[in-house]
Amino acid sequence: MRLVHILRAGTLDYANGLKLQQKIAAQINEANRFKNILILTSHPPVYTIGIRTTNYTINDEERLRKLGAQFFKTNRGGLITFHGPGQMVVYPILNLKDFKPSMRWYVCHIEKTIIDLCKEFGISANTSADTGVWVGDKKICAIGVHGSRYITTHGLALNCNTDLKWFDHIVPCGIEGKGVTSVSCELNRDVSIDEVEDPFLRSFSKIFECQFEDLDVDDKLNFLS
Repeated sequence: MRLVHILRAGTLDYANGLKLQQKIAAQINEANRFKNILILTSHPPVYTIGIRTTNYTINDEERLRKLGAQFFKTNRGGLITFHGPGQMVVYPILNLKDFKPSMRWYVCHIEKTIIDLCKEFGISANTSADTGVWVGDKKICAIGVHGSRYITTHGLALNCNTDLKWFDHIVPCGIEGKGVTSVSCELNRDVSIDEVEDPFLRSFSKIFECQFEDLDVDDKLNFLS
């Protein structure tokens, strides 16, 4: 069974999260002992836009920064979204040649992973014509990925006990007329990232047919330094 190493990065500034992804992606190849690494993290408040976003001006950036959030332009797919406390962010840095060399397959399997996770919590989630995972017409998990020579970066953001008011200031993922939700909102109780992490890993392992191993301390420090 495929091996995926886990890097539990804690809370990272978004810029440091980007650097970490780039550092790992540069070392992921078939000859390296680290073929696939799953970064588990969360970020301080930040708005990010993807490569297809064209209608956000410097004035929009300034408006959002004044709310106390950072703002970044990225090379991922998808439109504007928010990352912040209470949101589990996962960056799978995978060599898809070790799985299936298809970005469409990859995104589909991320969606299946989150749907399976939600099912474990008794939440009925689904996909739609819009990328991501939904509960009714409310997005519970945003997905935005990038692939280069079948090495993946960026990933997913699952709202656990996120303050959803941050989303009031944008059109999440550029989709008009739809909202956002969280695991906590759907269950009407506080559900932390810690409570969701292990069920997520079980779902990922099942859907991607892989097993996990935590990075040892030295390797973790090397990547985070």
